[in-house]
Amino acid sequence: MKLLIADDHPVVRDGLREILRSSDIEIVAEAKNGTEMIELAQKLDWDVAIVDYSMPGPHGLDLIQELKGMHPERPVLVLSMHSEDLYAVRVLKAGASGYLSKELACEELIPAIRRVGAGRKYVSTRLAERLALGLQFNPDKPPHDALSDREYRVMGLLAAGNSINRIAPRLSLSASTVSTYRARILKKLNLTSNAAIIRYCMEHRLAE
Repeated sequence: MKLLIADDHPVVRDGLREILRSSDIEIVAEAKNGTEMIELAQKLDWDVAIVDYSMPGPHGLDLIQELKGMHPERPVLVLSMHSEDLYAVRVLKAGASGYLSKELACEELIPAIRRVGAGRKYVSTRLAERLALGLQFNPDKPPHDALSDREYRVMGLLAAGNSINRIAPRLSLSASTVSTYRARILKKLNLTSNAAIIRYCMEHRLAE
């Protein structure tokens, strides 16, 4: 099985290589940002892509959609330092085949790669149980499910204490565009301030 890996931290890429060293899984190339990942995905032969959720260039949902647009049949596994509660469901909806916390990589990376490589989905046992319980006992969607992917990302950054001027370059947006997203978030969640967004995200376990 041939892998493409994208993570902006060399120590993480080193760790992934070490985990896979004794397996029959081959890393064909590594990227340190989303732009490099897209270029490699276009010109190389690969079976599974492993991407960090947060890194320079196209990342997160945008990167997943780019990769799936090029190769709809090839699985993308997201590896992230963020809690499953924050992004896992959206990642799966965007087309990824799995979401793996970096905390679980040592034990779960190889099984996760084999699972998505076989055409199945990978989520942790905890997330699978939570999703099943949610479908069974809580059919009503929370307000944040009405947010677009970009609004959801801005909400997470605001909840982490980032200012609009700090968020703008991180998402390659203008400050006025980020302000527009913030206004939409406040309206959809029926909130009035950044402090209220922080409280909301903490109550729903959405803070980064």
